[in-house]
Amino acid sequence: MDPLKALADAERKPYWLDSPDKPEPLRRLFGDTTADLAVVGGGFSGLWTALMAKERDPSLDVVLLEGRRIGWAASGRNGGFCVASLTHGLGNGLVRWPQEISTLVRLGRENLDEIERTVARYDIRCSFERTGELHVATEQWQLDAMAEDTGIARELGMDVRLLDAGETRAEVSSPTYVGGQWDRDGCAMVDPARLAWGLREACLSLGVRIHEHSPVRSLRDDGTAIDLTTPHGKVRAGRVALGTGVFPPLLGRLKNFLVPVYDYALMTEPLSPAQLRSVGWHNRQGIGDLANRFHYYRLTEDNRILWGGYDAVYYNGGRVRQQYDQRDATFATLAAHFSTTFPQLADLRFTHRWGGVIDTCSRFSAFFGTAHRGRLAYAAGYTGLGVGATRFGANVMLDLLSGERTERTRLQMVREKPIPFPPEPIRSGVIQLTRWSIAQADAHQGRRNLWLRTLDRLGLGFDS
Repeated sequence: MDPLKALADAERKPYWLDSPDKPEPLRRLFGDTTADLAVVGGGFSGLWTALMAKERDPSLDVVLLEGRRIGWAASGRNGGFCVASLTHGLGNGLVRWPQEISTLVRLGRENLDEIERTVARYDIRCSFERTGELHVATEQWQLDAMAEDTGIARELGMDVRLLDAGETRAEVSSPTYVGGQWDRDGCAMVDPARLAWGLREACLSLGVRIHEHSPVRSLRDDGTAIDLTTPHGKVRAGRVALGTGVFPPLLGRLKNFLVPVYDYALMTEPLSPAQLRSVGWHNRQGIGDLANRFHYYRLTEDNRILWGGYDAVYYNGGRVRQQYDQRDATFATLAAHFSTTFPQLADLRFTHRWGGVIDTCSRFSAFFGTAHRGRLAYAAGYTGLGVGATRFGANVMLDLLSGERTERTRLQMVREKPIPFPPEPIRSGVIQLTRWSIAQADAHQGRRNLWLRTLDRLGLGFDS
């Protein structure tokens, strides 16, 4: 089928949020109130912070403020890959924090285990499947580092298996695969919106006060507490945790470290039993290819295929606008690539198409910090792998707010900041040059040009 015909009836909304399970909105904040801890942002970062704050200390009075609806932004628009990595992949972590990579791998695995236990403890019905992730090579050059990476991963205790072309295609049938690496325990598939809604209910059950449609317009520290002002009320809190991602920060310094990058995805109609047999996919792994401009894809509970990635679009000036959630050129490209990967599914149609904004920083994994004499903590910059890592980041924020030194706060990863981005318009020029160079690398067997090699030497290299 022509890719445009396959897209013709696709609704322009995120599949996960287009669900009858979507809960009714919670009451917006009216009037003034106080709290021991105020959490700003109702995505995974804020939800995990509020939940674990109450689990640590049930007597704590916690208020969570969300500008729109719980999980409406990145937390409800992603692919649902809940990975153990805290560093945006093992390779990125090895380059940046080799001396503590063993600790980071262990903490990441423990974090994913705790997410699984939390889902079970609160009976969160989010289609949690500990399937692992299959990294597939579609070009010979992508195989070069795969064997070495697999060996290092095994040394670090990861359950990783190297696959040749035949073994990879036996897992999932695509003529494009020339090899693969299966991380068998380091990733779970989830319905991200239902995870967010389940965390909302868990927070409410512990007494967290949640106000939706209550954007925080200003933050003021009078030396003893912090006032957060919303359109119809105010919260005065002894401590504040910021989990607002890429949206205009209440803390001015964060704008130097974050840029908004738009990611796009498609969802197919459910596969028939015959279609599913033609693909295989008996182990239901999440899949990502090893190109620089990579695709990610997975099966849903009802055997649809989510297909996303490839285009990571930065709009010059760093603007975040609702109209950027739809990009027809990218949708057409994704549909064509889907047909190439799965020619046996040529008659499959797409039911949903959507995009969303990712908070990206120069090291491609989260960074952390405090302000206002330790009364405010923040975590941001997850670069698309925040479904799992936000729980770790929430623990870091709570550790920082407590003032106690912990294993997490002693990490170099937590103590240091990424390199800031230059101001506009230089920022736009640098980012667009980098995007072009990455595309050129994919077109020339992975060879990195002078610009990318320079970024590598500066510790800013991007390869995934």
